[in-house]
Amino acid sequence: MSDYKHSVSLDVEKCKGCTHCLKRCPTEAIRIRDGHAKINADRCIDCGVCIRICPYKAKKAIFDKPEVLQPYKWKIALPPPSLYGQFENLDDVDYVLQGLLDCGFDEVFEVARAAELVTAYTRRYLKRDDIQRPVISSACPVIVRLIAQRFPLLCSHLMPLLPPMEIAAIMAKEQAQKAHPELKEEEIGICFISPCPAKISDVKNGIGGEKSHVNVVVSMADMYFSLISVMSKDQTPPPVSKAGMIGIGWASAGGEATAIFNDRYLAADGIENVIRVLDDIENGTMPNLDFIELNACNGGCVGGAMTVANPYIAKTHLQNLRRYLPVSQNHIPNNKDERYIPESFFMKETVTYHPAVQLNQNRKEAMKMMADIQQIHACLPDLDCGSCGSPTCHAFAEDVVKGETEVDQCVVKMREKIKERA
Repeated sequence: MSDYKHSVSLDVEKCKGCTHCLKRCPTEAIRIRDGHAKINADRCIDCGVCIRICPYKAKKAIFDKPEVLQPYKWKIALPPPSLYGQFENLDDVDYVLQGLLDCGFDEVFEVARAAELVTAYTRRYLKRDDIQRPVISSACPVIVRLIAQRFPLLCSHLMPLLPPMEIAAIMAKEQAQKAHPELKEEEIGICFISPCPAKISDVKNGIGGEKSHVNVVVSMADMYFSLISVMSKDQTPPPVSKAGMIGIGWASAGGEATAIFNDRYLAADGIENVIRVLDDIENGTMPNLDFIELNACNGGCVGGAMTVANPYIAKTHLQNLRRYLPVSQNHIPNNKDERYIPESFFMKETVTYHPAVQLNQNRKEAMKMMADIQQIHACLPDLDCGSCGSPTCHAFAEDVVKGETEVDQCVVKMREKIKERA
């Protein structure tokens, strides 16, 4: 896990050592040491909560600049449906697609097209009898990494299909090579416009056990401002969009789940809500369901840390866009076997459990450390104030046993000692 390439970084010079990120990090990956935050790379899931919550802008996402695409002879943009929700008074997706071409791209391939195919194959996958239910969507990389870290019993429940971003990259490259046989594969640059840092990490580390077909990932916020300067309503753009209501619906929470036409589903958004749902599934207190869609960001992908618009306003924009679209413009070929799914849509490797932190490789020593943690925790005030630099009293006890801090860093305990001496 230590070689995982992250897309969330910390600017130490800007960090003031406040406890905003410390208290909101869902995996307790942040500590305050020496007056500023420190991010534990093994625990971080690149959810972007710290980016949104930091009042000093000390957390930021690492992404590519459009100039990185210059060496490629043929440049293809992959706009996700969440991009369309950023624009006010947008009544036609083709304005955005034409804007991307005007920004210098040679071709545009909508991720919503791939989303409609993934939806259709998800319906087929749910007809199988040999799968673990409920099936959990693997479209959000934060959810996949969270389950791999904290929910070992749920790894087999994750949908083994590739996410729409990767399917779109594969299809776009194949389409470009077919139309331009003179182009070599390495001469085609696939650029994804990302709403969140987690998808950047997905590209950096590979998806489903293979290197991603996406070459460059740019920030949606950066691309938004580039598009605003070139998009014009003076001329009607040519009708090139090939996405329908289902594909564009993936941008908002619940869009993926409702499109499978199954009543036995659940959709949750917001990392705190997601963790509660996963706890209920693992504890067996969740009602019998077939499919669960989980989005780490509030509102779904429209709420990503690299977007511009308020997620709920963006959702309204998308509802207006979808109103006059066909249900779907991308259909899978008919097959005698209603459960057939092409191998190219499956991940090469399934998700396996990788605990973020182990107390000790030696089981006996780990048990002793756990007992020490409980003993120290019992002596703490259990206020979870964060003044010690750890998110909770239990996390502080764990840090003490691991030798990362001292017991006297607890402000409440120190105050008690001062009173005793006085």
